[in-house]
Amino acid sequence: MLQISEDGKKRCFGGEAGKAFYAKYHDEQWGKPEHDDQHLFEMLILEGAQAGLSWETILKKRAGYQAVFHQFDPVKVAAMTDDELEACLLDPAIVRNRLKVFAARKNAIAFLKIQQEFGSFDRYLWQFVDGQPVVNHRAEFKDVPATTLISDALSKDLKKRGMTFVGSTIMYAFMQAVGMVDDHLADCWCRTG
Repeated sequence: MLQISEDGKKRCFGGEAGKAFYAKYHDEQWGKPEHDDQHLFEMLILEGAQAGLSWETILKKRAGYQAVFHQFDPVKVAAMTDDELEACLLDPAIVRNRLKVFAARKNAIAFLKIQQEFGSFDRYLWQFVDGQPVVNHRAEFKDVPATTLISDALSKDLKKRGMTFVGSTIMYAFMQAVGMVDDHLADCWCRTG
């Protein structure tokens, strides 16, 4: 069900009072095609951090993640030492889950290998949707799947390449976040097609 915000706009989410940050994310990022490798890496790490939590929780801590993970520069994250990662676990600005924090480095290393093989992570990633967003037409969020055959394939390939916290459900949320999939509901003001 769409939410009508104080500004009168119908949104998939973020319309509740006091959640302007969530509405801003909905309006400016969610479902918009992203091709910048550093931003793709950020969303990959944030979506993995979200596993088992709400996306709202992660968005509120986004600045903390940016600070501890060098603005999501994958080269710098791949070079983080165990001591640096341990220090991250003391920082309340992020979710202090050991497996997720250490996965950031592991995923950065795999990310850089993918960049080297394909020329960019963007080129690797968007091949899964033939270079174009999958635009869905759904009336309600209950109709949005948690996984698809594409998220299954992406998840399987990333795991094969050494990444963790990239299960199919996480990858579908990632695909939505970076605009590989447009799941804005039919009456949402951000609906494009």
